[in-house]
Amino acid sequence: MVDEASPSPQRNNGGESARISRPKHAATHKNGSRNASVSRRNNGRWPKLRSYAAIDLGTNNCRLLVAKPSSDGFIVTDAFSRVVRLGEGLIETGRISNRAMDRAVAALSICADKLRRRNVTLARSVATEACRRASNGDKFINRVREETGIALDIITAEEEARLAVLGCQILLEPGQGPALIFDIGGGSTELVLVDTSGAAPEIIDWLSAPWGVVSLTESEKFDGNDPTARELAFANMRARVMDSFAEFADRLPMDEGSDFRLLGTSGTVTTLASLHLKLPQYDRRVIDGLIVPTDSMRDISAMLAHCSPAERAEIPCIGKERADLVVGGCAILDSILDIWPANRVGVADRGIREGILRSLMSSNENRSRR
Repeated sequence: MVDEASPSPQRNNGGESARISRPKHAATHKNGSRNASVSRRNNGRWPKLRSYAAIDLGTNNCRLLVAKPSSDGFIVTDAFSRVVRLGEGLIETGRISNRAMDRAVAALSICADKLRRRNVTLARSVATEACRRASNGDKFINRVREETGIALDIITAEEEARLAVLGCQILLEPGQGPALIFDIGGGSTELVLVDTSGAAPEIIDWLSAPWGVVSLTESEKFDGNDPTARELAFANMRARVMDSFAEFADRLPMDEGSDFRLLGTSGTVTTLASLHLKLPQYDRRVIDGLIVPTDSMRDISAMLAHCSPAERAEIPCIGKERADLVVGGCAILDSILDIWPANRVGVADRGIREGILRSLMSSNENRSRR
């Protein structure tokens, strides 16, 4: 039997910007890797080595991680990822379509089977921007519960930002001044300014902008085979994003002594990092934790925006599945680079799921000590 460790579903209606306090579960230990070994000395601290799971149902992807705690974080024992495009058509209709629901339920059914086979004892499953926006989000959540047994928690944009930071903050470079962490999703983009002067990063300001790779792409209809139309569409997408960033950008500190550290977690940054390395296929082992010069990221963005959909589909690490969405991600990334003048971009292939796992393990460990 899986314990669903999640609060009651919450609803939120789009972009938000606010200052929030330090994360409740700021992680100070390192994440384990897929090939890490369990220390024999763990027996006293985690005698049963319980299996934990995190499901992140986003606007574009459904992702699962199953892990067991270890001395330096956790060991991933199973994982799953599938493009479901839950937010397809949401911009126009305000609803999750039946076809999108079918795709998501099919993916979540696979996740449910993995939870059973891995004997997961504690799990948290979250849904983000698509379910926050959709008028039938609650109906979809009920269907998922009935057909898969998974209880999805529609988290707020603030919680989404906190979990993303918690999951990837360990990859931040050391340096002076605050750092900016961003997560380009399918339906929204989270920007989080963190202070790293303490034992664990502290969130000092944040923004959830209502533009992700799906919502931004669907907001701009154009002929992808027309070079002039592609150029104009990219400029329009950049303008939309910059407008949504404007208030947050005005609050960002621009101290001369700052190192302007930047860390991104999203399919956009991992894809562009793969193209920077000219990889024939995606390889998480060389991408997670990579540092890429900002100029290289901008050059790759410009190249992709210039290409036709068919040309992008032929590029390794993109393919047909993401050929239409990657340009929207590039428009968002370029806008982030405009408001935060970093020379380098840190790349993280980790985020919300890892943040959930850290929170679950930390909370359960604290309970067991009482």
